[in-house]
Amino acid sequence: MEKGYLLLESGDVFPGICVGKHKPVTGEIVFNTSMTGYQEIMTDPSYAGQIMTFCYPLIGNYGVNEQDSEKETIHMQGAVFSNLCALPSHFQSIKTVDRWLKQSGVPGLAGVDTRAIVKRVRKKGTMKAMIADTPDVSAEVWNRPLSAKWVARVSAKKIRTYEGKGPHVVLIDYGYKKSMLSALLDGGCKVTVVPYNTPFDTVASLHPDGIMLSNGPGDPMQLSDLFGTIRKIASAYPTLGICLGHQLIALSFGAKTGKLLFGHRGANHPVKETDTGRVWITSQNHSYVVEKDSVALDAFDLTYLNVNDGSVEGLRHRSLPIETVQFHPEAHPGPDDTHPVFARFIETIKKNKGEVRHAFTY
Repeated sequence: MEKGYLLLESGDVFPGICVGKHKPVTGEIVFNTSMTGYQEIMTDPSYAGQIMTFCYPLIGNYGVNEQDSEKETIHMQGAVFSNLCALPSHFQSIKTVDRWLKQSGVPGLAGVDTRAIVKRVRKKGTMKAMIADTPDVSAEVWNRPLSAKWVARVSAKKIRTYEGKGPHVVLIDYGYKKSMLSALLDGGCKVTVVPYNTPFDTVASLHPDGIMLSNGPGDPMQLSDLFGTIRKIASAYPTLGICLGHQLIALSFGAKTGKLLFGHRGANHPVKETDTGRVWITSQNHSYVVEKDSVALDAFDLTYLNVNDGSVEGLRHRSLPIETVQFHPEAHPGPDDTHPVFARFIETIKKNKGEVRHAFTY
């Protein structure tokens, strides 16, 4: 067992035991409060470029299986655990988390005081961090900027179609999760996944009935050169934006985004539906939010607000069939309270095709 260290830009040092691939790595330190679903979290492309701290103290208890990964590979820079189970117990388990990390080439640390890390990040905010084999690193490390090209790394490189008998949805891939695709396919849709920078003419040539903009990693402003294309696409077809997709649509229509102190990452974030006053428990994973005061309220309604901090959780265009949500209605991990968002989107597509049916209700 080799000793390793988590070093924070703030100067804090947290010792632990090296697991996974033994190599130094830098990234943005974040934390997730979910009690289960570590496999889904670790394969969510939205964590690309980040070092994940798991708040729940026991990780790996049920091992790693062949069903629950959201992507084929782990895109996060590294993972930090309090107690990483070496002897998982579950009939579907095929390997330990440690072995999985090694095979994926991703470093980790176990036996770390994760509670202390979370307290520091909540106070100081997200910052640069490093997993290293020594507590001493050059100050130059912290002066190097982190990569901002994560969407290009995790997005699909070619167009792929999944057949279905229902409406045709083009899923613009900024780092989509398998559960999003499954939700559309389960709803009967034909789905074509396209790279994040697919031009309007190519999207139009696919003859979609609707568009979905997926989740993804990083600062949405890094994709500012795509705002014109996104606005053109969203104005032409019924559109649903999720997480990063929500932020990109808002920015494309003139709103602004800002960065939260330590983000929303977990499976129990309450959001209030403004039309009904109902509160839904949601799965979330994001650092950036749409700034409420920047939304043009003559064009968009605020459909959901975060109960804890009042931040914008959803938008609906007043004249165009565009809806966005900051949370993850597909869950995985987390509750599926807001899964009807997909059914509502499909219903909107059918109405815009002339297939008018009864309004979807919860």
